[in-house]
Amino acid sequence: MNTDLIQNIKGKFQNNFKDIPLMVFSPGRINLIGEHTDYNNGFVFPAAIDKGIVVAINKSTETGSKIIASDLDEVLDLSLEHPKAIENGRWKNYVIGVVAEIQKKGKNINNFNMVFGGDIPRGAGLSSSAALENGIVFGLNELFNLGLTKKEMIFISQKAEHDYVGVKCGIMDQYASMFGQKDAALLLDCENLNAKAITINLKDYEILLINSNVKHSLAESAYNERRLVCEKVAAILNLKSLRAATEKDLLSLKGQITDSEYQKAIYVLQENQRVLDSFDALKENNIEQFGKLLYRSHSGMQQQYKISCDELDFLVDIAKNSDTVIGARMMGGGFGGCTINIMHKASISKFVTNIKKAYKANFGVECSIYNVTISEGTHLI
Repeated sequence: MNTDLIQNIKGKFQNNFKDIPLMVFSPGRINLIGEHTDYNNGFVFPAAIDKGIVVAINKSTETGSKIIASDLDEVLDLSLEHPKAIENGRWKNYVIGVVAEIQKKGKNINNFNMVFGGDIPRGAGLSSSAALENGIVFGLNELFNLGLTKKEMIFISQKAEHDYVGVKCGIMDQYASMFGQKDAALLLDCENLNAKAITINLKDYEILLINSNVKHSLAESAYNERRLVCEKVAAILNLKSLRAATEKDLLSLKGQITDSEYQKAIYVLQENQRVLDSFDALKENNIEQFGKLLYRSHSGMQQQYKISCDELDFLVDIAKNSDTVIGARMMGGGFGGCTINIMHKASISKFVTNIKKAYKANFGVECSIYNVTISEGTHLI
């Protein structure tokens, strides 16, 4: 955790509200492998990281609630009576959505003051939205003794994002942020939320994230569109989700769906299997096999699910042509954000220098490099 960030947020709360707050850290997440499988009731393999959102919160005696977004220097004055989404409300709708969903569960919260800020790079695909949602619901649960379980809290976070932000996300981001374990990744079955933790020991390798620093405008609409395609194919097969489908099932639909729809559906089935194979590879300490699976995952997202972009493909291609990196792929919803790379510790410095130079020459923008440590989930500081 970033101790400077914690002190900064605590200080801003004390300066604004003359009170000592409850402090919560809610982490972002990486996903080792398994993109767009969670809303298909499939398998994912995430881990919480040491970058996240810090929330300072306490009860208020005023007639309303005041929430300060420290990084943006913006304020939300919130009435707890009938909270509704604000058009183009951005971060404000995450707060409003969580409050509204808590109230829908019949839980009583009173006015509160809150300051939050984080060190998750924006647009990097590290789930700052889930970290914020979880931080808010966790803080309110502690503050008002609501008695919510962690599982109830993550569904409140997800519903807030669905109905108040308009992104029909799966449950992976909220789950990983809330339930993350130090030094471990979680093989999560999104159908029943059963998870197996596995200690990550990459031996002579480590995880490096490279942020393309681009976010193409179609990201959110394309995300929702792909979810609709998956639901359509599952409905034609009379299945609850693509989790229950087989490749033989999909072949039987060749005349009923477009080739584009077929490719997206087959990607989901194959990505699910890659997640399971990755868990087995890491359990056996076969880091090289895990790396190969990452490259195959990226190929599927690029060629079949079509959620990559030139910048991400460029970063993965350079990794693939390097002796330093044994596996890389784009990570997150797509159309920008980060690649995740498994690379040899001894060669990182030279690789970083080369890839930054090549990326700037090709796209005219800088890429950013992040080292991350696998961390515990949302908790009181």
